[in-house]
Amino acid sequence: MQALGLSLRDNISPAPKFLSNATPQSLTSWPSTQNPSKLVLGPSLTCRFYKSLVWMNQKPGWSYCRTLRVRCSHNGQNDDGFYMRRCVELARKAVGFTSPNPMVGCVIVKDGEVVGEGFHPKAGQPHAEVFALRDAADLAKNATAYVSLEPCNHYGRTPPCTEALIKAKVKKVVVGMVDPNPIVASKGLDRLRDAGIEVVVGVEEELCKSLLETYIHRMLTGKPFLALRYSLSASGQLLDLLGDRAVHGGGYYSRLLQEYDAVVLSSSLFSGNFSMPSSQEPGANQPIRIIIQRNPSSSSQVPFVINEVTGKEIIFTDNSTVIATEMTQQGVESVAVDQVNLDVVLDYCYKQGLCSVLLDMRGNFSEFEDLIKEGIEKKYINKFVVEILPVWNGSVKTESLIPLKSLEQAVKVVNLQCKESNQSVVIEGYFK
Repeated sequence: MQALGLSLRDNISPAPKFLSNATPQSLTSWPSTQNPSKLVLGPSLTCRFYKSLVWMNQKPGWSYCRTLRVRCSHNGQNDDGFYMRRCVELARKAVGFTSPNPMVGCVIVKDGEVVGEGFHPKAGQPHAEVFALRDAADLAKNATAYVSLEPCNHYGRTPPCTEALIKAKVKKVVVGMVDPNPIVASKGLDRLRDAGIEVVVGVEEELCKSLLETYIHRMLTGKPFLALRYSLSASGQLLDLLGDRAVHGGGYYSRLLQEYDAVVLSSSLFSGNFSMPSSQEPGANQPIRIIIQRNPSSSSQVPFVINEVTGKEIIFTDNSTVIATEMTQQGVESVAVDQVNLDVVLDYCYKQGLCSVLLDMRGNFSEFEDLIKEGIEKKYINKFVVEILPVWNGSVKTESLIPLKSLEQAVKVVNLQCKESNQSVVIEGYFK
């Protein structure tokens, strides 16, 4: 597509913002379009403007305002990748809301024009295809539906999306990737083909897989996706610090907490005036806090640290550790085992339906030594996030990555990405 001053993101109206308890009507209240105005921006891009109602979330209730929606058509040769990338962009609007369901986006295209869009906002609510078909209304007939993940073909908390597509009489469905869920895998594609709908699979597949890395990992391995986070000084030493504004809205740490279902913390963090970490992203679902307490001393008790943001905390202890009575009375769950290790923690999280866990290496680093070594040797740790702070502490005695020194073989990492976070540098990568 020819580069223009007006970007596609600006031209396609965003879906309304919603809270985690929002009703599906907040995404389906757009009336059918009438009398669109047409604007030709160049040889390959045409936009049509529509007046419509968009619901806006304004506490304490819902209100609406008139707004202008813009739909852009891609007038050149059909570009399936272009529309699939838009599906992924839509799906990302629900980061932190859909687990254990996958994030999915859908775009309906007719005669080279986007006539409907939608994404899956939350587990239990309609899927992306339903919202996109509602947005397209009668224009969905003989259109092409682009969806980042194979449409489901079974009854769960919502009806099958395949039946919605068939009922809407779309003529073609382009799918980013096959669903690894054995309940779904290829059954949705077969149902569409049996109904006479043309099906194309594998468009922007790697991008779609990247979007759903935690969902895919849980489906294929039976364990949650595990990421390790830690901080380093510029001289390569471990720091028990987070960078400036990392915990504020938009900061990398705040976004991590929004993205992951649970965060594992050391009980040593609570020796001072430590407050439970929480995401500051607007409307974010807070992760479950899993506190590791492995001190066998009977006098050692995890402090009472109920967090008002979520109230969901789990303490993993060995059988000899004493848990404060007031914590159990307040509903803080405790899990006592013979030995606290990653096998125990990850199996528990899987049974709770969690897709992703963040191991946050702060506090007493020695408490993480066994966990990290186990995680790398058994290939449980999939990803790492390291923040390099603008601090040089060569004269101060600090700890290094002791567990990594004792590994028998070097660990290769791939797909390194680097980004700025205020004055810090954040590096993300994957263990091969």
